Amino acid sequence: MTTAPDLVLTGAEVRTLDPARPRATAVAVRDGLIAAVGDERDVPDWRGPGTEVVDLGGAHLVPGLVDAHSHPVWGLDMAAGADLSGVTGLAALRAALAGADRVDGWVIGFGLDHNAFEGRPVDRVLVEDVLGGAPAFLRLYDGHSALATGAALTAAGVTGARAFEQRSRIVCDADGRPTGHLIEHAAMQLVERVMPRLSHAVRRRRLVELLAAMAATGLTGAHVMDAGDAELVGAVAEETVLPLRLRFAPWCMPGVDEAGLAELVAAQGRGGRHWTVGGVKFFMDGTVEGGTAWLEHADCHGQGTAAFWPDPDAYAAAVRHLHAAGVRTATHAIGDAAVRHVLDVVAGLGAGAAGRHRIEHIETAPDDLLPRFAELGVAASMQPPHTAYTRADGTDEWSRRLGTARAGHAWRLRDLRDAGATVALGSDWPIAHYDARAVLATARAPRGAASARAGLTALEALEGCTTHAARAAGETRTAGRITPGYRADLTALALDPLTAPPDELTEAPVRLTVTGGHVAHRDK
Repeated sequence: MTTAPDLVLTGAEVRTLDPARPRATAVAVRDGLIAAVGDERDVPDWRGPGTEVVDLGGAHLVPGLVDAHSHPVWGLDMAAGADLSGVTGLAALRAALAGADRVDGWVIGFGLDHNAFEGRPVDRVLVEDVLGGAPAFLRLYDGHSALATGAALTAAGVTGARAFEQRSRIVCDADGRPTGHLIEHAAMQLVERVMPRLSHAVRRRRLVELLAAMAATGLTGAHVMDAGDAELVGAVAEETVLPLRLRFAPWCMPGVDEAGLAELVAAQGRGGRHWTVGGVKFFMDGTVEGGTAWLEHADCHGQGTAAFWPDPDAYAAAVRHLHAAGVRTATHAIGDAAVRHVLDVVAGLGAGAAGRHRIEHIETAPDDLLPRFAELGVAASMQPPHTAYTRADGTDEWSRRLGTARAGHAWRLRDLRDAGATVALGSDWPIAHYDARAVLATARAPRGAASARAGLTALEALEGCTTHAARAAGETRTAGRITPGYRADLTALALDPLTAPPDELTEAPVRLTVTGGHVAHRDK
């Protein structure tokens, strides 16, 4: 090593995930990259007058953990207001709303589980009497639906059903009265436009706090499945070092024209230190609980037989356009019909598509689709913590809507890995908590409807947040391993993630998080 490193980590049990050298005890970092991997006897030769040496005291050092599906910027607004994630029934919901703080006269909440309605249709009449006439907007946990009260609907000028370019719906009763249940983005945005919004200063402060908290769980990066806020992120990145490396994929929505596609292509590669635009996000369907997952057979309410893109061929044309321009794509596809359509579209792109496209969520899929992921080189991006919104006995809204057969094909992490697929793991924050340790643990021990299926091995779970996340982003030559020349993104845990039981792993102290050679978190 001709130039002394900036940082040396020693006294560690290093799992490199590099087949050429799987284990080590010391790592040197210079200019944001891994400069050397070795043992304690190498440290004196590496060390220079300006080198910071950190003794990890036997901690377990692994490649930096990456959340392969997150919304840390958009989620600032999605997770605003009262946290309703702990509400389990209608009485508890009413009590929470009665005592909720007002924001400019509004009651705003997030994280509300569909199961809190106890099987009843989502309707504002269930809660309006405890709000004293205040407008209220309550996001359901899936991020694809919300409940708005009559006062909120009036403020937004919503008086009945509307037609949208994308698959969205203002739910109305038999008399045409809006129930307040708003399904999918276009419908929710009608009310979001008139709601109180966090100020720029508050959003900046919350973003800095959020990214620091994420780094404290061992995260060094996130694949951000939206456009974020380039002005906000850019300003923060100029003022300080972002604790996480953020890779944004702006949305491509139904109705996009050639100018819109050209804008998405032109955005690729924009960014700054620790953030960049890399890819485009599509939606092929919505959610099972909202009745908008695209299914090959209708759900128990007769819903779920339509795609998010009213013309699925238009989706295919947009993907082809972006693929020809060298742009990677990620498509939200939860239902079996949605997953099949995306795989068919990628198959039509030819051999050059392998490794460049991915599918997000994949909550239910039949056997015949599984081998196609590896055959086509399509990455499966999945969120094990979502399984906690279901129940093993099938009494939850997700399981009831799908029925026993399809619920039995829930979150097929094990089967997709066995079929040779790349399986990248994430949280989908704020849909589920961002804690990387919980992602690793639930991948090994899925919950609810997925609990009867075997989870991943500890190594496979770790790969899902490291090497497989790098594959899904097309970064296999720069990230996901601890090897010279790769990014110095590193996570040190007090427990070995390959041997610690899942319940202990969720509580494992994070000794150090390093992103691009910058110490983003240090356990005090």
